[in-house]
Amino acid sequence: MNANQKATGMADMKVRLSTLWVFVMINMLMADIVTFMNPGALGQMIAGDMGFQVTQEILLVFSILLEIPIVMILLSRVLNHRPNRWANIIAGVITILFVIGGGSPYLSYIFFATIEVVSMAFIIWQAWKWTAQEA
Repeated sequence: MNANQKATGMADMKVRLSTLWVFVMINMLMADIVTFMNPGALGQMIAGDMGFQVTQEILLVFSILLEIPIVMILLSRVLNHRPNRWANIIAGVITILFVIGGGSPYLSYIFFATIEVVSMAFIIWQAWKWTAQEA
């Protein structure tokens, strides 16, 4: 494999991973928007009645967890091979746990969560099989 093919292979994987994170983020946003449309859901959220007490600390934790896929859009493009692989694997696992743990009984959420989990599993698999030779 010549230098140009190596550069193209690495760029291709970086673009693929970044694009998958964009896809995950759009699905996460749409899941939240559709959840707001469920009768009574927005009122419960405004009242802070979500099955647990909504505090500034809880909102900070949610913000940090939601920032992971956002930052992975950028990091997937700029990190070198080894840290890129591990960042994608770790971020994928953490985000899957967040999506499943923050689950909702609404069918629309289950639909979006399934798409998100499958997409992140694909990210993890792509990063896992990404070899140094390809990079």
